[in-house]
Amino acid sequence: MEGMAELASILILSVFAQWMAWKIKIPAILPLIVIGLALGPGSTYFTANGEKILDGDHIFSGDLLFAFVSISVGVILFEGGLTLKLREIRHQAGVVRNLLFFGPIITLVGGGFAAHYLMGMDYTLSFLFGALIIVSGPTVVTPILRNVRPNIRINNVLKWEGILIDPLGALIAVLVYEFIQTSDFASPSTTGVFKEFFLTVASGMFVGGMAAFFLRWLLQKNRIPSYLRNVMALGMVIFAFTFAEFLAHEAGLMSTTFMGIILANVKVQELKKILSFKEDVSIILISVLFILLSSRIHVEQIEKLGLNALILFGIVILILRPLAVWLSTRNSGFNWREVVFMSWVGPKGIVAAAVASLFALQLTSGERADVNVAQAELILPLTFLMIVGTVILQGATAKPFARLLKVEREEPRGFLIAGANENSRFLAQFLQDQGVDVILADTSKTNQQEARRMGFEVFEGSILSDNVYEELDLNNIGILMAMTSSAEINGLALKYFDEEFGSNKTFRLCSKKEQELPEIEHPPCVLFGGRVDYLNLAQSVRQAKKMTIRDCNNMEDYEQICKEYHSQIIPMFRIHKENLEVIARDLPDFSKGDQLAFIPLHNARTSSKDA
Repeated sequence: MEGMAELASILILSVFAQWMAWKIKIPAILPLIVIGLALGPGSTYFTANGEKILDGDHIFSGDLLFAFVSISVGVILFEGGLTLKLREIRHQAGVVRNLLFFGPIITLVGGGFAAHYLMGMDYTLSFLFGALIIVSGPTVVTPILRNVRPNIRINNVLKWEGILIDPLGALIAVLVYEFIQTSDFASPSTTGVFKEFFLTVASGMFVGGMAAFFLRWLLQKNRIPSYLRNVMALGMVIFAFTFAEFLAHEAGLMSTTFMGIILANVKVQELKKILSFKEDVSIILISVLFILLSSRIHVEQIEKLGLNALILFGIVILILRPLAVWLSTRNSGFNWREVVFMSWVGPKGIVAAAVASLFALQLTSGERADVNVAQAELILPLTFLMIVGTVILQGATAKPFARLLKVEREEPRGFLIAGANENSRFLAQFLQDQGVDVILADTSKTNQQEARRMGFEVFEGSILSDNVYEELDLNNIGILMAMTSSAEINGLALKYFDEEFGSNKTFRLCSKKEQELPEIEHPPCVLFGGRVDYLNLAQSVRQAKKMTIRDCNNMEDYEQICKEYHSQIIPMFRIHKENLEVIARDLPDFSKGDQLAFIPLHNARTSSKDA
């Protein structure tokens, strides 16, 4: 019963930590690790018998813990592989490419030598530590970027580095670990060492490749019912991991990583659904792993770190990271302020902790006589020090640092339009002609195809879907216009994006009921003075064909325009010093140099009478 209570506690605390991270906009790993450390080694200072309140070893012990962590890390690395699309690498800027080249080399070599001389670790273990701290990951970088909102050049570089370095860094860490595991240091010949090493690598790549193409074949041929596809994908990942381990010890991690990379780069039916499902699974595994693994750390291990560990931390963030960024941005056009900021932001993430925990479990098991167990025990607390230190320090200081360096992004002017119908496409065309970024979101295939034909970026799915933030790049987007034919969806869209954009930047169409009851006061978010609902607007758009733009320096000019059109206009935008302001319920204060963008209001009843 004790183990059951601890497992239930971990699951409940995991959900609470994820919610708290979302609420205060910080990477989820921070509250997860804090909870694990507080209830694990931290609790020994307060309990009567000096035991931990929560200890992962009481839930999973011995081989069972090793199996759970191994499979969980395999699934997480599969997710990392799914984010690595080769076509995106080819089209990325040289800075990102350089960071993916210089960053791992400098961190691996510099971190390895620093750990060797400062912590007294032998070269194999110190370079394993250097490999583990290569990874960053979108789970820690994205919340920081969303909070700081640096300029678009910095944002793109850090975002893509975070996405691509995760599977790349994990792969390097696996390779270094495979080398340690397959090395026979007592043997005078190195031929057998490299033979086993490449056999492990080849086994992992072979099994991962076969599993990926077999899963693709099953999906393409519709051999799996739709309700089993996500479960089958997860089952194939676990099967690939286990079978690769059967062929060659420690080939499992490489097989799942390679399987993810292949699936990300071949056409796979309903890959988005698999991606969505694996995200849910990964969130559960990541949450449980962080609390579970951080609770396993002992106070004695933390006490062994000492001052040299802090010096090592300083070398990683103040020397190695800036050196990698400086080499990567030479002759790239980035100014010194941008280089300094990118040098400061390089938090370590989930894969580092999970892989470090897995390797530490095996290296401290005593199976290898040539591995110094006392030194191997330092890998896990050192890695957690890097994770907690970078997330707290960089997460807390990135925003004021960006403000000090003046690299914050200007207020985003782009529009996210819910709906890709004819009304939305009409407005999107006008906005695009004004040089404004536009993203349309719709579930209708017909609307999606027509919007793409017109050259718009389209999100295929509901504006209310859980993965909209992950799949859409909203860094240039600051305004929402809910333009669907459903008043309910429009209202929910505003609630969904109020926190992201602000309530004064989210707008919706007037509903039919609001049109029929003019005595009800419209809310401030209603578009175009509340003059039209979806159908009225569609009729007017069909008649107008294009937007009308007139000078409007004051209210007298506006009233004159209304008089010319017999008060039958739909005011849409105020153009003020090349900036677009959406006209909602209340008219703006027009000033000198302003222009009004509008279309004539097509009154169906009047037209039919005239006919």
